[in-house]
Amino acid sequence: MRDTVKAFKALSDGTRLRILNVLLQHECCVCEIMQALDISQTRASRNLNALYDAGFLKLRKDGLWSFYSIDKEGMKDYLSDMVEAVTKALQDTDATRLDRERLKKAKRVGPGCT
Repeated sequence: MRDTVKAFKALSDGTRLRILNVLLQHECCVCEIMQALDISQTRASRNLNALYDAGFLKLRKDGLWSFYSIDKEGMKDYLSDMVEAVTKALQDTDATRLDRERLKKAKRVGPGCT
């Protein structure tokens, strides 16, 4: 039950929902999340960590770079169902459309990006 509570807590924040929306497009580094959502590095990292700890994301390291993506293969079925519900709920909102547009223009910057 503790894992379920952690998952619902992770999804109880608008920023984390927006991050999931962006990561549904493709794998991103922290700086791409920052640019897409127009948030600070600290806020992006803290919220990515919450989603990762809850089991929604996987992390891939490539040198200094850290890339996050939805853990489609490794996540539990109920988490997958939650992501599907979030996808349906957010697909046509103004904020998430804007995030997706900004993601298209986001650039990876600096060594390791953060």
